[in-house]
Amino acid sequence: MNSGPLFDVTGKTVVVTGGSRGIGRMIAEGFVRAGATVIISSRKADACAVAAEELTAVGPGTCLAHPANLSTAEGVDSLVAQVKEVTPQLNVLVNNAGATWGAPIDEFPDSGFDKIFDINVKGVFSVTQKLLPRLRAAATDGDPARVINIGSVEGIVVSATDNFSYGASKAAVHMLTRKMAATLAPQCVTVNAIAPGPFPSKMMSYFLDDPESRKAVEGSVPLGRVGTPEDVAGTAIFLSSRAGAYLTGTVIPVDGGISGTR
Repeated sequence: MNSGPLFDVTGKTVVVTGGSRGIGRMIAEGFVRAGATVIISSRKADACAVAAEELTAVGPGTCLAHPANLSTAEGVDSLVAQVKEVTPQLNVLVNNAGATWGAPIDEFPDSGFDKIFDINVKGVFSVTQKLLPRLRAAATDGDPARVINIGSVEGIVVSATDNFSYGASKAAVHMLTRKMAATLAPQCVTVNAIAPGPFPSKMMSYFLDDPESRKAVEGSVPLGRVGTPEDVAGTAIFLSSRAGAYLTGTVIPVDGGISGTR
């Protein structure tokens, strides 16, 4: 066994939705640094373009930007059209785009479910469905195409916050991952999920920007810290490399031990 190529993703083509910031950007940067060609999408065109330029600069891979609202059919179709222009086949799809909503149970609106499930669950399915022809084109027995869905530890354990639709949507992502994995395994397409715990991102900024709140968050993690870009990017690269070619239908908590010790 030559361990060198085990984690090699050089030359692979990767789509990362919601890739302009937060966990999506961490994953996109990891792939670019590892020599992949990465297409990122996000709703804000300017932010997407700036992120792609900055990520390309870290090399040796490259990053392309495509703004799209993936909670709509039009946004999904535009991303699919862009991928078709760039590459005849797609090695890795990272479904990271998502949103959250918080409100007390007596005040939680219907729109807080509609919006969150449209992007967090329906969006994951729609993007995967529409990109399946490109994923199938890249798939081989020894090197399957990979779909990585970004779930959450809050789809595994009960949150202390009023994020009723978010936690439910991420639990749905985990089950959708397993269902798609069972369906696509005979086609040499693996589907796995990463369930992050606390990472520096816009969703967590309310807690992490305040020193006292950050200390409380870190204290709730068995390993005593929040996640780093290397933690989540490394897991995504593992799932996309030869080392992860025999995994499908898994949900991997990258949460510092939160879900495994409660």
